[in-house]
Amino acid sequence: MLPINISSVPVYLAAGATDMRKSIRGLSMEVHEYFEVDLFSGAFFAFCNKNKKIIKILTWDANGFCLWMKRLERGCFPWPECEDDVFKISSRQFSWMLSGLDIKELSKIPENSSQSYKFLT
Repeated sequence: MLPINISSVPVYLAAGATDMRKSIRGLSMEVHEYFEVDLFSGAFFAFCNKNKKIIKILTWDANGFCLWMKRLERGCFPWPECEDDVFKISSRQFSWMLSGLDIKELSKIPENSSQSYKFLT
């Protein structure tokens, strides 16, 4: 997991494949050109490679950029395929994704109203 608390931070995914040779300068240019989000907002910007085994995460932290990378030894990340698209997900969904869960397959438990329960009388 990431070494900082991301519980209230928006996470933006760059769908499709990103060239993982890019570092802070190249990825920040991607954010500037395609995300339409303030690069210095503290949000997390995530990028994935072609075979979906590597994720890079870029963020601004008060006085400089931080860049993290995670590489899977087996399997691949459940990454959106649509090229040239940006998705905003919650920090909880992002944690699930980093753990290998497919956030598209997860569904919320339906809420029940009190009228759907049969009370014993």
